[in-house]
Order: sequence, then structure tokens, then C-alpha cells
Amino acid sequence: MQAMVIEQFGGSDVFQMKEVSTPQAKSGHVVLKVAATSVNTVDMMIREMGDALPLSPALPAVLGMDFAGTITEVGEGVTGFKVGDEVYGCAGGLADLQGSLAEYMLADANLIALKPKSISMREAAALPLVGITAFEGLTRAGIQQGQKVLVHGGSGGVGHVALQLANYFGADVYSTGGGDAQLALIESLGATGINYRNDTVEAYVAKYTDGQGFDVVYDSVAGVNMLNSFEAAALNGQVVTTVSLLELDLSLAHFKGLSLHVVFMLIPMLHNHKRAVHGEILSSLAKIVDEGKLKPVVDEQVFSLDQAGEAHARLGSGKAMGKVVVTV
Repeated sequence: MQAMVIEQFGGSDVFQMKEVSTPQAKSGHVVLKVAATSVNTVDMMIREMGDALPLSPALPAVLGMDFAGTITEVGEGVTGFKVGDEVYGCAGGLADLQGSLAEYMLADANLIALKPKSISMREAAALPLVGITAFEGLTRAGIQQGQKVLVHGGSGGVGHVALQLANYFGADVYSTGGGDAQLALIESLGATGINYRNDTVEAYVAKYTDGQGFDVVYDSVAGVNMLNSFEAAALNGQVVTTVSLLELDLSLAHFKGLSLHVVFMLIPMLHNHKRAVHGEILSSLAKIVDEGKLKPVVDEQVFSLDQAGEAHARLGSGKAMGKVVVTV
């Protein structure tokens, strides 16, 4: 089969189209023909950082975590899927797991689910990593109907899903963005937009919560922005972060009695730990999509398999609106 392979870590120009062995089914796994795959920030981190990142695969490697495709072979012990099923998931592209920038892929059956029927393969491929991350964070925070929820970065990959799911769970949703296009997308997805360039945390907490703070803050920007999340959260509030690779003073979180939830959704893939939970979440997300309550946003630029490097460059440019997707 054809695959985009990297033989060294580095810039977006390291991808090469190569002929590699087509994977064979094994116990508990399926082989699928990849129709589309999306690019995530972690894919770029692996490509750029290589061995400095503990989850990076050995070279030569096929990257790509998210996918949508059609099952061509079913391994022993797999009962929930059959040849011809259209599925989606996040199941490769790190450690010893071959990625989705290839014509075919081997995937643990626990890490996949039937694709939502109401959206395309390209849209479905945009959803798994960000969808699981958003769902896990909100449910771990114990989101409830009627709560006030703030999503930082609501026009981004995780953020645009998190604000839709928060709406689905019955919350009153607000989201920060940094420009007219971002805020327009946030508003179109059902949240009240907040321009963080113009409004201070104190100002929008006063305006939208009467100074009480938000019950749940989902921080998909993270890093030092977590300090803004602590400031925006209500007493005994819940803060979710997807990027906490930094040293931070937790004094404010202490004095407000905040609960901090760190979401690292790659744990099941990396450690073969509770993988079936991801399949269950993907099934739940498919149901929500088919109910018309969740719509993945896909960037307008279309890339083919041999343009994987250009797709990485597009995401890295910061100009993409929604997920960058490669059609295989």
C-alpha cells in the first residue's frame, strides 16, 4: 500500500510517499481502508520533537491518529464490527501503532465506533481526538444542566466541540475568541462570544456571572492561560485543561477550592488502558451528531495523501478554521 512516511523528524517537508506492507488483521483488531484523516497539534509535536517526546514512534514512521474509513478485514474475537462497516476513531500514529496517513490501517476494535451516518468521511475524521477530549473533560467536571460554562478557545479543535457538547448537556455556554471570524464561529455554534483581547477576565465574569464566576471552565488554550481559568472559575468550581506542561502557582486555585482535571486522551493508546471507554465515547458522539446536536468544523482547504506535509503546514500556520483534513 501507499503511505506517507517520515524517516527523520523535523519540518513539514519530511513526508515521503512510500510503498509499505499492508497490515494484516490480528486478534481484537480490524483492518480498514482509510478514507480521511485529520491533523492534530500532537501530530505536529511528534513530527517536530521526535525522541524528545516520549510518545513518538520509532523511525521510519507513519503518523496520523484520527481517521474514518471502511473495514476490510476483521480479526479473531471481534464481534461488534463486520467487513463493510464505516467506522471512525483515533488509534495510531504514536509509539508502536502505525498511523492513518496510509491507504490501510490496523486498529484496535476497542478504539473505534460506527461512523455517524449524517456526516461525511472527512467530517467524521475530524472528530475523534478532539471529541473524546472534549467529552472526557466535561463529564469528569460533572457538567450539569443550567450551569454556566466557559470554554477558552471555542473556535479551535477541542474548543468548538466542547462548547457544542456543553450546550447538549444543557449548560449556559460562553467562549473566548480573538477575532471577528473566531467569534462568529463561536456564536454560530451556540455560545456567547467573548473577545479576550478587549475584555478582561474580571469584566466578563462580572458581566455574565454577576461576579460569581463560571461553574465549569474548559481551557483548551491552557499553558499560562490556566491562570485566567482560575480567575474566571466560581468558588469550588471545576477547571479542565488539555495542556498543563508548565510550572504554575496554584495559590488562587487553592483559595477558591477549585478542582483541576487534566485530560490526556492518548493514555488508552499509549498504555493499553481502558481502551473500550474510547469506543463507548465515540458511539455516544455519533449519536449526538446524528441528533443534529454536534457538527465538526472542517477547514476549507482540501489536501490529498501526498499533500500531508502541506496539511501540517496549514495547521501550523494558525490560519485554519476548524480541523485540517487529508483525504486518502
